[in-house]
Amino acid sequence: MNIKTYVLRSLIIAPLLGALFGPALNANAAENAGNVLNVYSYRQEFLVNPLIEAFEKETDIDVKIVFAQEGLVQRLKAEGMNSPADVILTADINRMEEFQSENLLQPVTSDTLSTNIPAQYRHPEGLWYGLTMRARVIYAHKTRVKPGEADTYEDLAQPHMKGRVCARSGKHPYNISLLASVIAAKGIDEAQAWLQGVKDNLARRPQGNDRAQVKAIKEGECDVAIGNSYYFGKMLTNDDKPEEKEWAAAVNLIFPNQSDRGAHVNVSAAAVTQSAKHLDTAIKFLEFLSSDNAQRIFAAENFEYPLKEGVAVDPLVASWGAFKADNRNLAEIVAQHTEAAKMMDRVAFDQ
Repeated sequence: MNIKTYVLRSLIIAPLLGALFGPALNANAAENAGNVLNVYSYRQEFLVNPLIEAFEKETDIDVKIVFAQEGLVQRLKAEGMNSPADVILTADINRMEEFQSENLLQPVTSDTLSTNIPAQYRHPEGLWYGLTMRARVIYAHKTRVKPGEADTYEDLAQPHMKGRVCARSGKHPYNISLLASVIAAKGIDEAQAWLQGVKDNLARRPQGNDRAQVKAIKEGECDVAIGNSYYFGKMLTNDDKPEEKEWAAAVNLIFPNQSDRGAHVNVSAAAVTQSAKHLDTAIKFLEFLSSDNAQRIFAAENFEYPLKEGVAVDPLVASWGAFKADNRNLAEIVAQHTEAAKMMDRVAFDQ
């Protein structure tokens, strides 16, 4: 079956498009009662479409999906219980927390999901389930960074890293989540001292995305940076932009804190909405996303780590070696996000 996709490009137009497309989705749902699923997704089309195609082929369920960069929380709130959305897909737990905080999700109980997804990567009450994992790693120049200089997140705040650290904005969800994990592990006072230390060691004002930090290392602006692990795979295999291969070739990927709490990880996630009209189908879809087949698709498409035990990672990802992940339940880290955002402002990280 063909996948029906709608793309929302900004928060500003999301409510308008919601009014336009919402009735259409409701009409389609009525016509295909019991054999349809409506999905709102922050995950990109190239990642999600292969999964939708596999699910439709396996179940003969018609999936209609709205892709967006922004605005889905506001849209779901505006639609209320009349929303056609059954399932939410997000690229990270920060986005899922936005839906959770607005009480837009409902708990799901599933033996399949509980078996396939480890406890630390799912909400304790079943409000959301992680699907794939990535680590927040340290990228370090192959020759300018000596062994032992950048083995932990804490090392980035030490005097020997003065003027050697690059970072993207502290307001970005990836860095908010990392700081939240430090707060959860160390407490507010130690976490703020660490953050201030990292800021003091910055080689330049925070800017760019994760790949831009690796570029800056290659070009000598800094020696280390923090980034998501999957970007390493994306850069190393980017035939369309050979310069990215050069950036990646200049660095080592370091999984931090292997001798203590482990590397901070984040997950893509799925949840069922409060307004779900096709609850059984929605749960079936989440169970499918946790299956061997779907987890393999995730691993192949985006250099992420499957969460289901026994599913092989991509060979390139496997070449980076096994690592110890922070096993703290992500819900505990999510609970510190508000404090982390305030802390970034308190130390004026981006200034």
